[in-house]
Amino acid sequence: MFQTFLFLSLMIFGNILYSQTTNSTVSEVQKESKKLRKAVDTKDESAQAESYYNIGETFFNNGNFQKSEEYYAKAKKIYESLNDKPNIEKTSRKLAQSQEKQNKITPAISNYSRAAEVGFSRSKAVNSNDVARLSTTSPEAKEEAIQNNIQLTEREKDKGDLATSYSQMADVNIQQNDIPKAEANLTNAYKISKKEAPQQALEINQKLTDFYVENKKFDKAIEAKKTVLKEDFVKENSKKEVEQIRELADIYIKKNDPQEAIDLLKKSYGIALEKGHTLEAQKSVKKLDSLYNVSENTDASVKLYRDFLGKLPDLVSKDKSLVDEKILEDTEQRIAQLEKEKQLKDELIRKKNVFNYSLIVVLFILIGLVIFIFRTLKKVQIKNKKIALQSLRREMNPHFIFNSLNSVNQFIATNNELEANQYLTKFSKLMRGVMENSTEDFIPFQQELDLLQNYLALEKTRFADKFDYEIEFDDNLNTQSLQVPGMLVQPFLENAIWHGLRYRTTKGFLKLSFEKENQHLKITVEDNGIGIEESKKPKTEHQKTRKGRGMKNTLERIALLNDLYNKEIQCKITDKKDSQGVFVEISYKLMNK
Repeated sequence: MFQTFLFLSLMIFGNILYSQTTNSTVSEVQKESKKLRKAVDTKDESAQAESYYNIGETFFNNGNFQKSEEYYAKAKKIYESLNDKPNIEKTSRKLAQSQEKQNKITPAISNYSRAAEVGFSRSKAVNSNDVARLSTTSPEAKEEAIQNNIQLTEREKDKGDLATSYSQMADVNIQQNDIPKAEANLTNAYKISKKEAPQQALEINQKLTDFYVENKKFDKAIEAKKTVLKEDFVKENSKKEVEQIRELADIYIKKNDPQEAIDLLKKSYGIALEKGHTLEAQKSVKKLDSLYNVSENTDASVKLYRDFLGKLPDLVSKDKSLVDEKILEDTEQRIAQLEKEKQLKDELIRKKNVFNYSLIVVLFILIGLVIFIFRTLKKVQIKNKKIALQSLRREMNPHFIFNSLNSVNQFIATNNELEANQYLTKFSKLMRGVMENSTEDFIPFQQELDLLQNYLALEKTRFADKFDYEIEFDDNLNTQSLQVPGMLVQPFLENAIWHGLRYRTTKGFLKLSFEKENQHLKITVEDNGIGIEESKKPKTEHQKTRKGRGMKNTLERIALLNDLYNKEIQCKITDKKDSQGVFVEISYKLMNK
């Protein structure tokens, strides 16, 4: 009844069955949580990882390996994302040690392997040895791996790892039933760790006392426990002192010395009441009650519970560990909330980035589509222009064809078969040359020159008494490689003959010249016919309303050539100022093969 009442009372004052945490642990976690908040706000991932690692260290040093594993894992995840190899090695090793303390061997091996993978020289070797130690069941192989680590850590003067290695070696010695070596290694481990790592020293001391108890060496176990009770790190921590006194009482119980155990438990109970350690007081009460029940001392048990229940309110009010536990719980909740906020922010940023990237992709697709459509339209336009240019190029002045056939007819009518044959030969040669080059926008200069000479020879045959002609070209012109538009000049020659020279009363003169001038080809057609203005007078009203198809085609060709090939073709047609006749000047950029 008293026990039931006791536990109900404890629940009223709060859940004190959680592990009690020292004030230093709480302050360290609070300090790091503030740093973590700042790191998250500034998006400093390296600082975030460092805070998680430091919180893990705090829990590890306090013996809370489950919590230390949680925070080491968070730190490692960030360091992995940053590819920070030195910190990956450090955090992976601590994570493996936390897991090994909890007997999670498989994940511990994995993290030791990761630490070895990214480590350098000494750290690589140490972690590889730990992988070998955990991966084998052979005591000899374990001993070899541990001995290698002892040699490495002794050189580096790493006291914490050295003490751990000696403790691990003691485990192997126990497995090999080598009691003296196990005792010596545990003693060495305790001596090394008590200055550098008090929590580790307590664990090793407990392992040493358990070893003595298992081997029925109770006096040595008592001596070892009394030794640790004299250490400053125990005397200065009342909670640890109560725990160690209670463990010493357990040894006396196993030694079958209940009275000494009762005295020690009363001492631990008194210290717990004085220092405000509710849970430790409750544990001491339970052990005392067990001893009283064995000796059937009911009165002592009842008196103990009454005393404890009477002092419980005051004890709970003084128990800072309960407040610390609440503060720690709140701090961890804030860290969890901070992580949740970070995840939400990251998710929002991710969604925003996805939206932005999608928008950019759509924009690029639209731009690409516009460019594609523009280029397609441009190609269609160019193709249409080339078709138009080809069509214009294939058109021969209908006047020339009609008049040429009339001339042939005239030669036949006058029984001048020789002239008719000669004319037809020249005409067919000219037509064949025009047709052969009708598919090309530019032809070799020599071919163009031959066509124009053939054309002028035909016209000379028709109008023998009307004009003479001369063709000149610059010796600097390469007649084979130079490319020129086919039959571009012919309409101007035709105009000069048909609208100027044939109306003269005396024989006229036509001059065609080609000259190179500053990377341009300059073509001039000069005649001494009646001139532009005079040529309009003999025309009928019907002729005046009709537009010359030959010249129109030529001007359209020039516009298309300029548009397609950027040839800068320029054409000027003027009446001569000082004499009778027309002067035509055509120029464009030279084009070589």
